[in-house]
Amino acid sequence: MPQEMSLAEVEAVARAAHAGQTDKAGRPYAEHLSAVAEGVRARGGGEELVAAAWLHDAVEDGVLSEDWLDAAALPQRTKDVVRAVTKRPDEDPEAYAGRILATEGARLVKAADLAHNADPSRLAVLDEHTARRLTHKYAAMRHRLGLAPGD
Repeated sequence: MPQEMSLAEVEAVARAAHAGQTDKAGRPYAEHLSAVAEGVRARGGGEELVAAAWLHDAVEDGVLSEDWLDAAALPQRTKDVVRAVTKRPDEDPEAYAGRILATEGARLVKAADLAHNADPSRLAVLDEHTARRLTHKYAAMRHRLGLAPGD
């Protein structure tokens, strides 16, 4: 069995996969990935969850495939969490939240993701309608996951 990827290798793969992408505020997407990884670390997540944080949007955004994830030299827990937090097209929010809650570690990664997405300084650069819509969307998901606003 091949040796598992190091956290530095996972970060490099994620940065390369998302290269050229920007977030809704026009910032390099890697800034979001880094913030979520740091948020996972700050919430007590170990390396397997930090790796999942770096990869949390890769399959959903189509920059890495399910096949890549299947074959990657990653801990099964990392793969499971990435799959759990990957929202599927037209997926019901309740089903999405249920999968996150049913997967150990996924709630912590999603909490860090939501915290960064809902950061007032990020939302402040968006138009008012988009900021309001996203604020509601993130609050609703936090509620479904049983997360307090500061989690």
